[in-house]
Amino acid sequence: MQEKDKSPNDVQNQETQPRSDEGASLTPSDEAGQKLAEAEKQIEYYKDLLLRKAAEFDNYKKRAENESGSTIKLAKGEVIADLLPIVDDFDRSMKLGKDRRESDAFLKGVELIYQKLQKFLEAQGVRPLESLGKEFDVHFHDALLQVPRDDVPPHTVIEEVEKGYMLDDRILRHSKVIVSTAVPDGGKPEPAPRATSSQPKTNPATGK
Repeated sequence: MQEKDKSPNDVQNQETQPRSDEGASLTPSDEAGQKLAEAEKQIEYYKDLLLRKAAEFDNYKKRAENESGSTIKLAKGEVIADLLPIVDDFDRSMKLGKDRRESDAFLKGVELIYQKLQKFLEAQGVRPLESLGKEFDVHFHDALLQVPRDDVPPHTVIEEVEKGYMLDDRILRHSKVIVSTAVPDGGKPEPAPRATSSQPKTNPATGK
């Protein structure tokens, strides 16, 4: 058969067919060694591939957990922020009941519900800010008013109008406070710390 009459399959078979002299040069032991070496290379390749894929999956898992955790914390902050006005109502109800000398049964009932609500908030990582007597801090307080006082240092929180709260290590709600300022000597009162309640804030616990 002439070269031009050969089909592509004939050419391929001829090219892939091992030469007799090459096959004769390899002993069974040599062939086994070659196959073993190739198998070891494949094992190393797939081992490395498996390790890389495992590392990629671990990184993906960590990212997913972090994103999921952030979403859960954000949602929890929004829910708890909606509960704070109810806590404020209980605070006011107890103070009003004591001022009006309501019956002990009424006050005990209100206090019992209030305590249960406080325990629930504590279990969620919520704790109130302690502001009275502390130095004004823009990170925790909203200054609503300044009052000249000579019995406390300037910029001291002398009254808490609305209690602030922390959620874990973040601010859930700033305390609304009244701040002291120096008593003037025939002049104008010393300016109080810049009131921040009029400025829009983004609550890191709720994203709003």
